[in-house]
Amino acid sequence: MRLAFSTLGLPGMPLTEVIPLAADHGWSGLELRCAPGEPVHTAMTATARRRARRALDTAGLTPLAVASYVGVAEPGEDGPLVAALLEHLRLAADLGAPHVRVFPRGNEGATGEADRRAARRLAAVADEAQALGVRVLLETHDSHRAGRDAARVLDLVGHPAIGALWDLLHTQLAGEPPPTSWEALRPHLGYVQVKDVSGLTDLTPLALGAGVLPIGECVRLLPPDCWVSWEYEAPWYPDAAPLAPLLGPGADHLARLRG
Repeated sequence: MRLAFSTLGLPGMPLTEVIPLAADHGWSGLELRCAPGEPVHTAMTATARRRARRALDTAGLTPLAVASYVGVAEPGEDGPLVAALLEHLRLAADLGAPHVRVFPRGNEGATGEADRRAARRLAAVADEAQALGVRVLLETHDSHRAGRDAARVLDLVGHPAIGALWDLLHTQLAGEPPPTSWEALRPHLGYVQVKDVSGLTDLTPLALGAGVLPIGECVRLLPPDCWVSWEYEAPWYPDAAPLAPLLGPGADHLARLRG
């Protein structure tokens, strides 16, 4: 099992500060939140991209994914969304990241039309993604939070450059146990996001192992070389404990769960 964490848990922190936190506490990768106000965003200059990649390489860290906020099932025209996807793919390639995370966001729910809309847009960028050496991962989230929902879209696309990101919290919110999610997502899986919360009606982030999510059951299903990333949703929960002091114990907890 290879461990990463998302920079979502350290909002706005420069990479020069995030990188040593990862390297010093047992984490070998970073999910790079891609948004305005973050050190990684699609408006980065070529110089800034080279600098970020060099810093990650020097520290021996893998930039696991560019975590975009593109919603591939959103209603609207395909053109602007496909263009945004391509921008994120090029950013990932420049940073050396093997993945771009996307959301579904089919506002009307996981209907056939939302599935087809998402599949059509993902298919439109699939060949370019493959040429860049980057894989687009559809996260189990919002309108497609169960593994079976994401898998329906991915089966429609049927391209090796388009896969799945299993967010354990959202499959649990959908009432889907880990073995069922694993069976649905296994043919498509890129990597897994874990987190912990006190209950499914209170999603305030907690230290790993302090809540109710079946993290151990999830990670024991995975192949030995699978990436597992801790997503700590700090920006939306200002009362949550700071992430930095939790990183060392979090890495230790995941290692013990895997055995």
